[in-house]
Amino acid sequence: MRFGKFELFPKKYGWFPYIWPIYLALPIVNIRGEEGVKLFIGCAMIALFAVTYRQLYWATGQTFNLWLALQLGLILALCAFYSPYNFYLGFFTSNFIGWYTDHKKFNIAISCFAAVELLSLLIGSRDLLVTDLPFLVPFLLIMLVMPYGIRSMARRQHLEQELDRANEQIKELIKREERMRIARDLHDTLGHTLSLITLKSQLVEKLAGKDSERAQAEAREIQRTSRAALRQVRELVSDMRTITVAEALAEAGEILRAADIAFDVEGDPRLTGVSDLTQNIVSLCIKEAVTNIVKHSRATRCSVTVEIAPAEVRLQIEDNGIGLAARNAGDGDGNGDGPFTPPGDSVAGNGLKGMAERLSLIDGALTVGPGVPGRSDTPESGSRRGTRLRIAIPLIVKEANKEGETA
Repeated sequence: MRFGKFELFPKKYGWFPYIWPIYLALPIVNIRGEEGVKLFIGCAMIALFAVTYRQLYWATGQTFNLWLALQLGLILALCAFYSPYNFYLGFFTSNFIGWYTDHKKFNIAISCFAAVELLSLLIGSRDLLVTDLPFLVPFLLIMLVMPYGIRSMARRQHLEQELDRANEQIKELIKREERMRIARDLHDTLGHTLSLITLKSQLVEKLAGKDSERAQAEAREIQRTSRAALRQVRELVSDMRTITVAEALAEAGEILRAADIAFDVEGDPRLTGVSDLTQNIVSLCIKEAVTNIVKHSRATRCSVTVEIAPAEVRLQIEDNGIGLAARNAGDGDGNGDGPFTPPGDSVAGNGLKGMAERLSLIDGALTVGPGVPGRSDTPESGSRRGTRLRIAIPLIVKEANKEGETA
């Protein structure tokens, strides 16, 4: 409901604020027997109460306190001079008390509210029927308990908003990290390739009139180099897109089988309910781990286990290669798993360090250790135990938003 630039209630609350004013019909019914000035004052107080209801959705700080105090005063006046049954208007106030995030202010507000409601019933007790008490007391208790529930819900919504903001910051950090990685790749690989093409094209220009056969050979070399540059560009572009764990495992399977490494997956790689952010980071870790296996492990078999626990996602990548015995992985004695420690300055070590850095952005953990004998070993592997990477990422389960927002 908008009239020009005027907005009756904040849009973020949806239709919820428009439902409660229906109950303002109750005090109107309670004053229907009044006449003259008393009827006029009663209608004015009900109208003012409606104004306080609207303003409390917009007010903050001390202004919020003043409007809430005025609303309590109107409830007391309507109960004292008109009908004690107007104490039901306390449901309006009870809702707004739950908006207080400060513990001290919340306790003060709910104490004042309880005092006003009890005083309203005591003043109007002469007009109450004894048979009404069994119905009035439960409603009074509900009004006193309701602010605690609303406050808890508001606190949870506030935490969810903080979580959303934190996830946005993490996404920005990941984008920044990927930009830096792409810049390094462009400088280290593509930049070198283009420089080589430039030098060879200058050489072809010089040899064109002197040694045509050598010039043709250099031209063919330029073609091969340019194709390599094109492949590098395609790899960079493919790395930039978001992929799921299932897609990453499918690509990993193709790469490993092409390298004559047997590959199997246990568990459900779809990771239903896991955020795109988490899946993208895990996918990048899988790609890095598979690259290390193909380049450095000399393995004949690789297995991946995917598991969703109640509080975390677990992923294990294990091979039966030569292992990381020469590197400072695991717990230092080579007999068990331990928190990740960068194994020197090797290419594999840099890859593992990058995985650990990515996982740290979402509070994930990486452990590196030797493989388990009898699990991934084969007769061809002899006494090799291979390498086992374990990734654990905490899951944060958010409940669906309910009506109302944090004030």
